Amino acid sequence: MNLYQKFTLAGVLAIGAVAGSDAAFAQASTEATADTKYILSSLLFLIGGFLVMFMAAGFAMLEAGLVRSKNVSMQCLKNIALYSVAGLMFWVVGYNLMYDGVTAGTGWMGTPTPKVIPATDADAGDYAAGSDWFFQMVFCAATASIVSGTIAERIRFWPFIIFTAILTGIIYPIQGSWEWGAGWLDGIGFSDFAGSTLVHSTGGWAALMGAIILGARAGKYGENGRINPIPGSSIPLATLGTFILWFGWFGFNGGSQLAMGTISDASSVSRIFVNTNLAAAAGVVVAIILTQIVYKKMDVTMALNGALAGLVSITAEPLTPSPVMAIMIGGIGGVIVVFAVPMLDKLKIDDVVGAIPVHLLAGIWGTMVVPLTNGDATFYAQAVGVISVGIFVSVSSAIVWLILKATIGIRVSPEEELEGLDKGEIGVEAYPEFARGGSAI
Repeated sequence: MNLYQKFTLAGVLAIGAVAGSDAAFAQASTEATADTKYILSSLLFLIGGFLVMFMAAGFAMLEAGLVRSKNVSMQCLKNIALYSVAGLMFWVVGYNLMYDGVTAGTGWMGTPTPKVIPATDADAGDYAAGSDWFFQMVFCAATASIVSGTIAERIRFWPFIIFTAILTGIIYPIQGSWEWGAGWLDGIGFSDFAGSTLVHSTGGWAALMGAIILGARAGKYGENGRINPIPGSSIPLATLGTFILWFGWFGFNGGSQLAMGTISDASSVSRIFVNTNLAAAAGVVVAIILTQIVYKKMDVTMALNGALAGLVSITAEPLTPSPVMAIMIGGIGGVIVVFAVPMLDKLKIDDVVGAIPVHLLAGIWGTMVVPLTNGDATFYAQAVGVISVGIFVSVSSAIVWLILKATIGIRVSPEEELEGLDKGEIGVEAYPEFARGGSAI
């Protein structure tokens, strides 16, 4: 065999080896597909989950910036406490009440037992059980954060925590089971992709009942319909909180795709990100333009809440809208904020951070507009969902607030409110070098 023949034979053998290895690789890839889907979907839950968890910091900073300096420590304490209480209650009773044993298409709730998270998920399905529990838990905590800001500066700490435990352990999971647990709302075709109603309006209804039963802050409303503005302590903190919430919302909406094991899933998550960002941006721009037109000056707090209202509005269906529709949906969220905030003041409902317009009203808007872009949804089913969740959460929340008010009391004393909750309830001031007593309002 000459040199040329030897090289030819070597080439043939090499090509055969490569072809054989490619075939082996293809076979291995096929066999690994299930594992790959499991890993990627679990990773989506985990990444989405810690992004939504970071929204707890966003709520804390937003509220710390929009309350007065004498109440900042209290808001920080409430936010870290509510996240912790929600995490415990959702494990003890909430998760299974929302997902375990709900009768498909007709069920009203699951089984009130602790969530069992297996040590190994070899037969757990398409994703790790722990990743799913964590993702669902941070949504639950976000619901309680909505309540915290509305009733700030006059609520006592322990009644608020008791309410949070009931909201996150019982009220939120029951209404959530109607749709996300495949219960009766799911059976009639109600659609809420990431929670405009199930999370945001739920928190908004609970906050509204709390604000009405608790009453307004001292000095907020005067005689003859006079409204006294009460500026917050730090616009930079409130702005930081808004940007953190905007950032976390990509996990909130993107993670709600619930799978990332295929090209289609990855493409869907990317579209959700685009629509989420466009809706928030539209909410900001519309709020800025409207405040300039209506009040002759731009209002930064309206711009911040415009972003959040845009985000809440797109949350019910962030996948199917076109970019133009996402801008329209988010922009109307900005409109809602600009006109609803003064409307609440006329009704003497004191919402410190504007959470009711942002989460409740924009949540209703976002839920009702779903059929315009998602042909599987109907206006009838969406209306039934909005109304039923509203009635259930409002009534149950009002009952809890009234029981707390009649038993242990929910409001701080006038002296504590004047001095500030940081001194009266905590004893640790956020800005001790600047705080020198309270003000009348």
